[in-house]
Amino acid sequence: MNFANINTLVLLALIGLTCVVSIIGWKNQFVFQRYQFHVGSVLRDKQYRRLITSGFLHADAMHLLFNMLTLYFFAPVMLAVFGVVGFLIVYFGSMLAGSAFSLWLYRNRPSYVAIGASGAVSGVLFASIALNPMMSLFLFFIPIPIPAWIFGTLYFAYSVHMMLNPRPWDNLGHAAHLGGAVFGMLFVLLLALPYVLANALYLGIMLIPLLYLAYELLFGKRRP
Repeated sequence: MNFANINTLVLLALIGLTCVVSIIGWKNQFVFQRYQFHVGSVLRDKQYRRLITSGFLHADAMHLLFNMLTLYFFAPVMLAVFGVVGFLIVYFGSMLAGSAFSLWLYRNRPSYVAIGASGAVSGVLFASIALNPMMSLFLFFIPIPIPAWIFGTLYFAYSVHMMLNPRPWDNLGHAAHLGGAVFGMLFVLLLALPYVLANALYLGIMLIPLLYLAYELLFGKRRP
């Protein structure tokens, strides 16, 4: 079996496992409640498994489909450059980083809950963008392709704005998205520095919203 086949099998197995666990969670609320990300359960009861298990649960079919489609299209970039081990490090490292950032950010809100592989998928997506920020992305709601670095900048700006100015109708886990994305980009920075240096300008522009977020959280004392 060649490496391409192994890469495909690992990716499909991960997608399949996520789909199965999500479906089980929809049918069994006990499982859903027991394994979702819940700040109080993690900090009070030390149920650290939730930092990972929540990444295999999803709110509904559309939530699951969007995450798995994004993973399916961008994982091959990571698999081609870093292999199965590197891809899995990015995926699960981003999942853990997204959950950890959410835990720190909402540590005074014990009722805060979250689910989904969005943090992990964001890590894979933004690691791919860090490798090639000039690649074209085709998005459902935009009829023309746009450079990945422009998408990344707008995505970060929107996520930071929504985190600092939460809306009652917004159910997205922006903290998990950003935590995962940062992990993915740092992974590329550490292991593929030539790619980063070659695209330093575009990546630097992408990071501006994140630097603003860091300032607000650390010095501006703004918390969601």
